[in-house]
Amino acid sequence: MCDLRIETFTMPAAELGPENPLPPLGKARDVHALASAPGVPPEIAQNMRYGHLPGILPYTIQDGYDRRRRPKGFKVAVLENDILRATFLLELGGRLWSLFHKPSGRELLACNPVFQPANLALRNAWFSGGVEWNIGTIGHSPFTCSPVFAARVLGPGGAPVLRLYEWERMRQVPFQLDAYLPDASSVLLVRVRIRNPHDHDLPMYWWSNIAVRESPDKRVIVPATSAYRFGYQGKVDLVPVPEFDGTDRTYTTRSKRSTDYFFHIPDGQRPWIAALDHDGKGLVQTSTARLKGRKLFLWGTGAGGARWQEFLSQPGFAYLEIQAGLARTQLEHVRMPAKADWSWLEAYGLMETDPRAVHAADWAAARQAVETPLEGLIPRVWLDAEHDRGATWADNAPVEILHRGSGWGALERHRRAAAGQPAFCSPELAFGDETRGEEQRPWLALLRTGRFPDADPARPPNGFMVQAEWRELLEKSVAGDPSNWFAWLHLGVMRLYAGEHEAARAAWEKSNALKPTAWALRNLAALAAFQNQPEASADLHLAAHKLNPSLRPLTIETCRALLKVKRPNECLDLIAGLPAADRANGRIRYLESLAALDCGDFDRVERLFADGIEVIDLHEGEKSLDEFWFTFHERRLSAQEGVPLDDALRARVRKEFPLPRQYDFRMSEQ
Repeated sequence: MCDLRIETFTMPAAELGPENPLPPLGKARDVHALASAPGVPPEIAQNMRYGHLPGILPYTIQDGYDRRRRPKGFKVAVLENDILRATFLLELGGRLWSLFHKPSGRELLACNPVFQPANLALRNAWFSGGVEWNIGTIGHSPFTCSPVFAARVLGPGGAPVLRLYEWERMRQVPFQLDAYLPDASSVLLVRVRIRNPHDHDLPMYWWSNIAVRESPDKRVIVPATSAYRFGYQGKVDLVPVPEFDGTDRTYTTRSKRSTDYFFHIPDGQRPWIAALDHDGKGLVQTSTARLKGRKLFLWGTGAGGARWQEFLSQPGFAYLEIQAGLARTQLEHVRMPAKADWSWLEAYGLMETDPRAVHAADWAAARQAVETPLEGLIPRVWLDAEHDRGATWADNAPVEILHRGSGWGALERHRRAAAGQPAFCSPELAFGDETRGEEQRPWLALLRTGRFPDADPARPPNGFMVQAEWRELLEKSVAGDPSNWFAWLHLGVMRLYAGEHEAARAAWEKSNALKPTAWALRNLAALAAFQNQPEASADLHLAAHKLNPSLRPLTIETCRALLKVKRPNECLDLIAGLPAADRANGRIRYLESLAALDCGDFDRVERLFADGIEVIDLHEGEKSLDEFWFTFHERRLSAQEGVPLDDALRARVRKEFPLPRQYDFRMSEQ
């Protein structure tokens, strides 16, 4: 029999901390941005250009985490039968954290021994390990480090099903995952469903990112002979699988640099991917046909990749990712028709097969060594039939809510009812009013009264909206009551997201005229930066910072704005007035180093380096630390020795001052 229960899972964990209250007004930095894609078919190239968003609003940035790890209990849902035990982190996107095969005593996933966020996702915070469910747009899920709803549902014969679900606000769609373990099943089944409730098409994105332990003997097997390779250098090219440039790339420890391989599985071929060790054992994942994409991600064995692995966990914990998605590559969005209801079924289990065939030079034999036993483990016809059978209970309402997510789904339910629109989901997804909180309160008031409530200007704003229907209501509100500074502040965010820069400026200037706040000034500063007015941006940032000098994200933005216009002394003066905790922050210490270098204070930079600069929110692909290390030594030697800063000096610096390991996060190192 299968059991579903709630437990507490304890591990060393960093604090996630508060969210950044400053709305992310710009487009998120994208390490997957493409300059060229030679050999990519037109359909894929078109999908790569389609569906990109102007930013991550209405979500905010999660950058308040630290690196001080202490034991912490996490709420988990556990599905268990006689063969498998699956553990899901309900407070962290419903991630499948562990899949334990009981007869063999084998953990099938890379189960990170710690929880350590780092800046690798849309909203900044991301952590490695397990299976992450990614919806919406390129760059991980907005729920990666946020709670989702969890419910107990009764499947066939009353068998327990764990339902995970939420209302995704960028695309404005509900999604659900129904995870279950049939009696005596040796595979975990996860039925995913996305519905487009709108009368128009939507760009859609889904990838299930599966972390498994990395080792020199582990080989990734997939039914493909070619792949689209992305090496984090702005280009995608087509390469053969398994070998090119004289190296078999299906063994991840044979590559030095971080790379994505998007495998081209032929149409009609059953989609699957496996990572198997020297004994021919490991995780296999397969699905019904809609989830056609398969990918391998590896950090590489270069110093930068090794440093990232350690930064995300602890020494000795290395992983790779095998992934499954809606498109051929993870650089695409696919078109989801109006009112479409998409679903597919994924299966995860232990593959045991002939190790000699798995590791043979004959790639066709290696693939067949997985394909044949996979058909015995979980026949393709059975998986397709099981997916269809799931439609008979996918609309079953929960019998118990196990965990609650955000209040945004409940708010959207009320908005649709007030507008006379059909519900965006049926009762199988329960978005109860008890989930509504402070973020939703002003919007519900706007819906019910037509007026946006006032707010305390000393408190950071939250609960941003960019949805067109809410903007229409807010525009009507300020037309009837133009004296509400808070309504104008939110309206400016909506207008900027829609690309209406001057209208956004007018809204924020109106807000600030009614009640001067750091929030309106900061948004005007961000707008000035967009419009290539860096001096104005710096001045506005300073004005905002004077009104709220204790907000660390605003301090960081202000320092960056000052450095951009070559005002390092003002930056250092600002830092000198900060509390000790802010001065010790790694990002602020890095900005202090930049300012000191611009002032020619080499001794100060050396002291900062000697004490250590740990930028805990260093972005994936960011080159700040390595470039700064070399730039510092180049400028110092040039000034002290009176020599030109030329290629000869750059080469000398790289020889005499190699980059310390703690600053080496280079993903494209050869």
